[in-house]
Amino acid sequence: MTYVDTAAGYGNESGVGRAVVASGLPREDVFVTTKLWNADQGYESAPAACDSSLQKLGPDYIDLYLIHFPAPTRLAYTDTWRALEKLYREGLIRAIGVSNFKFPFLDRLLRTTEIVPAVHQIEVHPTYQQAELDQLSRDHGIVVEAYSPLGRAADLAEPQIGAIAEAHGVTPAQVISAGTCRLAGSLFRSLLRPSGSQTISTWPDSFSAMMKWLRSLASSVAFAPAKMSRPSTEQRVPNKE
Repeated sequence: MTYVDTAAGYGNESGVGRAVVASGLPREDVFVTTKLWNADQGYESAPAACDSSLQKLGPDYIDLYLIHFPAPTRLAYTDTWRALEKLYREGLIRAIGVSNFKFPFLDRLLRTTEIVPAVHQIEVHPTYQQAELDQLSRDHGIVVEAYSPLGRAADLAEPQIGAIAEAHGVTPAQVISAGTCRLAGSLFRSLLRPSGSQTISTWPDSFSAMMKWLRSLASSVAFAPAKMSRPSTEQRVPNKE
């Protein structure tokens, strides 16, 4: 399985779509995630934005469609979610979710939704663990998918990470990967969930050995957040709205 993560806000959906076709891979062997940009939020405008993404990425379907940011000043993310629910029911999207929703925004969305988000894509790494937000997501059966799991490489230099890596004879990146699996539950995996929620395809057996090794390492990796603290890279992204 090849996992591709893009977004309307990245400005590269057309290139991604061409690359997927040029790869020669069967469509079912490529898992494509894209995201709705802030300016396109709204019950009426979100479907048109989704259609635009479909035309750029390939007209069949999108595996996972996320609201990129809550953009709270627009007061539109709950109406936007209703639009995504409709698109999901129509089969244009295999699964729907959110990204970068802080606790109050996710909590509000969960109080109004009919379909619980399948995935919450947020920044999670040893120096920025977002424990309360992670727990809220887990409590509702939402898969937390970590981005920037290495802290934009800054966490590789953390002394605690280095000590754990040396003790286990592995690299700092391997320690962080294992620890983030423990923190966030998902670096690059997907989940098959029962009815009432959404189906996201599972990874093939080729990932099994790696995931087994990571889980084994994760069982002995625990990060002490009080000893590691750095501002979120996500908080420094400008013009989210």
